[in-house]
Amino acid sequence: MTAQPYHISSDLDQASWDSFVTSCSEASAYHRYAWRGVIERSFGHQSHYLAALDQAGKAQGVLPLFHVKSALFGNFLISVPFVNYGGLLCRSELAERELLVEAERLRRRLGARYVELRHFGRPVAGLPTSSRKVTMLLPLAGSEDEQWERLDPKVRNQIRKALKSGLSFRMGGAELLDDFYRVFAHNMRDLGTPVYSKSFFREVTAALDEGARVLTVDLGELTVAAGIATASGEVVEMPWASSLAEHRPLCPNNLLYWEAIRFAIRRGGATFDFGRSTVGEGTYRFKKQWGAQPVQLYWQYLMNEGEPLPELSPSNPKYRLAIRLWQRLPVALTKVLGPPIVRKIP
Repeated sequence: MTAQPYHISSDLDQASWDSFVTSCSEASAYHRYAWRGVIERSFGHQSHYLAALDQAGKAQGVLPLFHVKSALFGNFLISVPFVNYGGLLCRSELAERELLVEAERLRRRLGARYVELRHFGRPVAGLPTSSRKVTMLLPLAGSEDEQWERLDPKVRNQIRKALKSGLSFRMGGAELLDDFYRVFAHNMRDLGTPVYSKSFFREVTAALDEGARVLTVDLGELTVAAGIATASGEVVEMPWASSLAEHRPLCPNNLLYWEAIRFAIRRGGATFDFGRSTVGEGTYRFKKQWGAQPVQLYWQYLMNEGEPLPELSPSNPKYRLAIRLWQRLPVALTKVLGPPIVRKIP
């Protein structure tokens, strides 16, 4: 009997894992091993970091999975929860196939309804797929001046308006998290969405160190918009950004994103990632006016044949009443109630 070219390991060390991830151009920041600790410590979900190893013990594919189990929302495996990207990262179709076989075996052993793989750019053939979302990517110029000239005149005017309105900008690390979180929690309440705990963002900034920067836009002593930018390779992303609704006529979001783009250019970035959107909705139009272009996201599933695709989106009609009720709660109460709920909604 011939030996299998790969075997699946669930105990690949961090250095070997990250060495493989770094060598793959299609890798996201969330494939890196540090994200394992961030999610385990912040949300308590058990991780299963699967690697396809060749006969020399070298990784030829990886798949980070997290087991999320909830009486309300269900039992599933996600790669990677709470973020836009994850899924299979492989050098060969054989490694891909063997990791999928192992993921399906794990799904059945844990009694999970499905495995969700958050793929970007290239889907795996033959898997049930949701293509509702795109990510918005902006190619960056070589200098801030050149990038400024590329901006739509309307966007430039909105940035100027923000500055003329007396808004100022700060960028730093964990010392700015309180200001960020105050705005973020308020905005999430207004959206009717449970908020992450502040400790999650502390874990992110600690794990990524200089790869995560906290950005704020202030009106005097008051922070009116804030975000967290993360850097990985030549890509800078701002996965979490919010502003206070009553101050949006001053265009703080425009100043926030312009400063994030300037940060990306200064560190030699090639792409600014505005994050996922639904085509045609308000966030999509906001990102498109900066020159960002949509790239399809493929969220793919291992599940029993005939099962409907999962739908945990706030746009699902069955969540409308809960959203309206949440929007009426005091912000302070949502900071207490939100984290235990949102840890089950990946």
